[in-house]
Amino acid sequence: MNKKTTYLLIFVLALIAVAVYAYVNFSAPQTGKNFSGQIGQVVPQSVISEMNVPSNVSNRIGAGSVSGLPFNINSPILSNGTKPEILYVGADYCPYCAVTRWGLIIALLRFGSFSNLHYTASNSSDVYANSATFSFYNSTYSSSYVSFTGVEIATRRMYQSLQKPTTFQNSIFVTYNPGGGIPFIDFANISIQAGAPVTPQVIQGSSWSSIISNLTVTNSSVSQALVGTADVYTAEICRATNFTPTSVCSQPYVNNLLKTFK
Repeated sequence: MNKKTTYLLIFVLALIAVAVYAYVNFSAPQTGKNFSGQIGQVVPQSVISEMNVPSNVSNRIGAGSVSGLPFNINSPILSNGTKPEILYVGADYCPYCAVTRWGLIIALLRFGSFSNLHYTASNSSDVYANSATFSFYNSTYSSSYVSFTGVEIATRRMYQSLQKPTTFQNSIFVTYNPGGGIPFIDFANISIQAGAPVTPQVIQGSSWSSIISNLTVTNSSVSQALVGTADVYTAEICRATNFTPTSVCSQPYVNNLLKTFK
C-alpha cells in the first residue's frame, strides 16, 4: 500500500468516526435509555414514559436532598373549571427552572400525561450552563384530577420574550412572589414554591438519558434531588386533589412528607 492510499484510508476512517460520533451525540431522540436528546425537538412518549418513577423508589427516597420547600398560603382555591390548577412560571434560559421542571414533570405524570414537551437546556452563558431539561412552551397536559399551566416567559438564547402571563396569572405571580424570581409554582393556592428546591449542579453536564437512567438509582445525587422534588410536589398536588387518585396519594411517602412538612 503506497502513502497516497494510506492517507486516503486514514481520511475515510476519520470521516466515519466523525459521522458515528455525530449520530450518537446529536441525532434525534431514540426509544430506550440510550437516546440522545436534541434541543428544540419534541420528546417522544417512549422517553416520557421512562420518567414514570415507581412508587417503591419514591417510598425509599422521600424528600431526598430537597431543601427549598413549598410554603402554605391562605387564599381561595385556584381552579380551572372543576379541577384544581397548578401554575408554573419560568423561562427556558433559567438553570434553576431547568432542575425544577424535572421534579414537576415527574410529579404531574403521576396524575396525567404530557404531549409536545420539548427538549431544551439552560442558557450556555449562565451559571450551570446548558443544564438539560424540557420546555413547557407549546406543550399540553391532560389529567382527570388536576389542571396544569406552564408559562415560559423567555427563550433559552438572547432572553427574548416567549410567553406572556395573563393578567390573572401575573396577579398571582406578583402577589405571592413579590421578588419576581423564577421558577414559581402555585399549587392551587394551597401552597407556593418560590425558587428551586435543589441546586442545578446535580444535572449540569449530564445528558437527558443519563439523568433519566439515574432516576431509579436511589442513592444517586440525581434521584435524591429530582425524585425528592417530585415526591414533595406529589404531596402538594394530593392536597389539591383531595388525595385522589388513591393509588398515588395513599403511598407512604406522601403521608410521611405531609406529616413532616405541614
